[in-house]
Amino acid sequence: MTKIEVNADQRRQRYAPFLLTLLLSVPAFTTHADDNSRMLNNQPQPPDVRLGPLFNAVQQAKFYPDQKTFADAVPKFDPASILADWQMQKKQRNFDLKHFVDTNFTLPAAGDKYVPPAGQNLREHIDGLWPVLTRTTGSAGQYDSLLPLPKPYVVPGGRFREVYYWDSYFTMLGLAESGHWDKVQDMVDNFASLLDRYGHIPNGNRSYYLSRSQPPFFSLMVDLLATHDDGKAYTRYLPQLQKEYDYWMADSDSVAAGAASKRVIKLADGTLLNRYWDARDVPRTESWMDDIVTAQKAPQRNKAELYRELRSGAASGWDFSSRWFTDAHNLSTIRTTQLAPVDLNSLMFHLEQTLSKGYQMNKQSDLAKHFADRAEKRQAAINRYLWDSKQNWYADYDWQKKQVHPQLTAAALFPLYLQVASDKQAESTASAVEKQLLKPGGLVTTTVNNGQQWDAPNGWAPLQWVAVEGLEHYNQPKLAKEVGLRFLQNVQNTYDREHKLVEKYVVDGKNLGGGGGGEYPLQDGFGWTNGVTLKLLDKYCPKDKTCNSAHDISQASASQN
Repeated sequence: MTKIEVNADQRRQRYAPFLLTLLLSVPAFTTHADDNSRMLNNQPQPPDVRLGPLFNAVQQAKFYPDQKTFADAVPKFDPASILADWQMQKKQRNFDLKHFVDTNFTLPAAGDKYVPPAGQNLREHIDGLWPVLTRTTGSAGQYDSLLPLPKPYVVPGGRFREVYYWDSYFTMLGLAESGHWDKVQDMVDNFASLLDRYGHIPNGNRSYYLSRSQPPFFSLMVDLLATHDDGKAYTRYLPQLQKEYDYWMADSDSVAAGAASKRVIKLADGTLLNRYWDARDVPRTESWMDDIVTAQKAPQRNKAELYRELRSGAASGWDFSSRWFTDAHNLSTIRTTQLAPVDLNSLMFHLEQTLSKGYQMNKQSDLAKHFADRAEKRQAAINRYLWDSKQNWYADYDWQKKQVHPQLTAAALFPLYLQVASDKQAESTASAVEKQLLKPGGLVTTTVNNGQQWDAPNGWAPLQWVAVEGLEHYNQPKLAKEVGLRFLQNVQNTYDREHKLVEKYVVDGKNLGGGGGGEYPLQDGFGWTNGVTLKLLDKYCPKDKTCNSAHDISQASASQN
């Protein structure tokens, strides 16, 4: 060891004791994460907590085009020691922060750009991508923000180097369609392990995602696996299904009527609904400067409150959308926690039904009845409070204003997808969707074009599948097929031009293809697009044929006419 290295190591040991005080002395980004205190008080801590003011300084310096880069960087030494060194060295003349970061951190590798073999059809391309997108993280470094998982998992692709909760269900549909049931099993096991370890499924397997979850699709993952294992999944994963429910319903017994706590809303009449919520109220670790800039545009708003709303918007999976805004064109008016979302509450209905089924199969009839009753009450609440009786479609409910939020979005189809809707409500919702959201390239997310990625003109693969399945549940096969085939052709045309599948697509206007908007460039891959594309290919392919592309479906249809 050189003398310089010895001196650095001695400095780290000397300055480490005062670092707790140092971290607590940074007033701008404190947290009140009462229900996530375990995450902040014990390992693993998110990088912005571990590194405190150093993390803020690096993000403020804007060394990297993507703020997630430094969030995913791995400290080479004890973060407390690195922080102490920085506190000393930053006061020296000619201090170079970029050099300091390069010396003390390992940045995420860009990875080789995947070049698919020439001449692949769409199905071959997707099947070839599964191993490319598969990761194994049985263990992680002591200071890595990545959370280890016991089994291999499939990531979305691009900047998304970790598993994501709700993305994974739609990816798993494709894995199952490709015959990779072992991978489906692995991913369900991984999510079960997260529930066992943390009491919930985080947004993704990163320490900085532990303060929130995402749309609760675990019960649908169990449904999917149950189709392959003779229903054994319902009892095998019953403990984890219960943990999922306990997380989402925490404080439901103690919250006062007309108030909300964490993820639970209790209306004045005692009705229980759910909302999206993040346990922290600081800028998102992976989008630090974006959130600071957003807060600067709204000096009248309490910063901590705004940061929580942004984080809660990320928990919704729709980050970001006019759906959450008071002013549809102004992100700084976001108020996610003020709304009881129609998709979330439909998913909770499914979770309650699944718990009832699991307990019935486990011969625990009292609990089976309890959750059947819960599901019945939630169905009634959705059909009453999350229904716009003036415009005749499903929408989110503003529990503070005590009125439905009138905007039509693709989330309106979740009550059809999860069979919450009455036939009459489903019919009028389908009519509104056909008139306002059906576009040449598929289903548009909202009717608002404001530069946000979960708004017009973008359409997203998971929402196409929700629409197709939901409409079919309520005897609307023609409209369902129109949505599915328009989106599939959009994916095919983009693949023919660019030889890739992407995260989102423009479905309206002259320039159909890869979508835009939001906080980062369009990402390739892409897990949930791959999954939904395979499902649509097989769904609309004649039963006696194998369709390897949307062109095969078109040719088969033409030959039948």
